[in-house]
Amino acid sequence: MSDPESQEATVLRTRQAHATPAPATDPATDPATDRRTALADGLVRFLESGEPEPGLFAPDVFCDLVLPRWRLQARGVDDAVALRRSGHPARGRVPRRRVDPTPTGFVLEVEEVWDDDGERWCCRELFRADVGADGIVELAVYCTGDWDAARVAEHATAVSLLRP
Repeated sequence: MSDPESQEATVLRTRQAHATPAPATDPATDPATDRRTALADGLVRFLESGEPEPGLFAPDVFCDLVLPRWRLQARGVDDAVALRRSGHPARGRVPRRRVDPTPTGFVLEVEEVWDDDGERWCCRELFRADVGADGIVELAVYCTGDWDAARVAEHATAVSLLRP
């Protein structure tokens, strides 16, 4: 069995091999920034539809999903899509989002809402994506967990938020 430092070095080399290098120009006018933003927009459309557009994910995409009390992983487009659908089988909507391009991809923050079995659900998620020539090559997903209407009401009674 290999030691954790060797495993970490292998993961780092894999990420570096797939990652897009840092832009040499102003991020506001750099075509690579436009591509990363376009992929982030495509990821939002995937969250809303459940169907990835061609070129959104690299064929060997790696997805690492972290939930409040669990962690799941998938490799490959089919398995990554199945992982998403297992937790969110219904179509949803992303009413709020923010995308920040990074040297190797982007960070996307979303609020997501959907209906399932006649009940309204919501969650907040943060996605860190590494982008390569074939699309998103690595996707780390951090989810707050799914809140049903009762949890939303409980929270609204207990806490006054400064922003939505």
